[in-house]
Amino acid sequence: MSDTGGVREVKSAARTVDLLELLAARGDRPARLQELAAELGVPRSSMYALLQTLISRGWVRTDVTGSLYGIGIHALLTGTSYLDSDPRVRAVRPYLDEASEALGETIHMGRLDGTDVAYLATRESHEYLRTILRVGRRLPAHAGALGKALLAERPDGELPEGPYEALTPNSHTSRQSLLADLAEIRSRGWSVDREEGVTGIVGFGFALRYDSPALDAISCSVPVARLTPAHEERIVAVMREIRIKAEATVPAGPGSVHWR
Repeated sequence: MSDTGGVREVKSAARTVDLLELLAARGDRPARLQELAAELGVPRSSMYALLQTLISRGWVRTDVTGSLYGIGIHALLTGTSYLDSDPRVRAVRPYLDEASEALGETIHMGRLDGTDVAYLATRESHEYLRTILRVGRRLPAHAGALGKALLAERPDGELPEGPYEALTPNSHTSRQSLLADLAEIRSRGWSVDREEGVTGIVGFGFALRYDSPALDAISCSVPVARLTPAHEERIVAVMREIRIKAEATVPAGPGSVHWR
């Protein structure tokens, strides 16, 4: 059993969180009772009782047969509350709109969460109708512009040993290749993801340094077919300016809560 700040972990609470995270990670693939019990190492009877409790509270949903389980609507309501209550997200949103209007491309804001980046806000391009990543989705930090921009803000010693998951043939899979890329990012000042996270998409990522080390970043995603050297130069210029504006606007000082 793990300890946090000297306080013993509450087993029932940890099991509930593990179950919700497992269901959320499955996305549109509902799970059966036996699958969930086996995955979490919980007796079927205990898992069934936990599922029924969460169904009654709206955190889990089940199909008409009562044999398939998925994440419930209350997870969405809580996630929306997180976004609405976060002063950094509120402060950055107008600049995502400004970048989207100036460039006509998809603009993201993400936050580092362990080895992943969670997407907090997205402004979709009107020119590119395919949804790349939606708010609330996660992407391994090593495989995208947002994540690499944030990894470059940290010492190399914090980088996991690898090997890393390959989302596309261009993804970094070794620590050595990722370290070389991060060194270039630090020298350049922004990250470039050339079809490493999504085939056919190039991303440009910029860490927002109102925290140290930065936890948030913004990015611009562009289809390869529409990316020219001139357009790339304009994207970098606009996004650098947007970063400066966002960093200067984020609330700080007395009365501002600094979450950890």
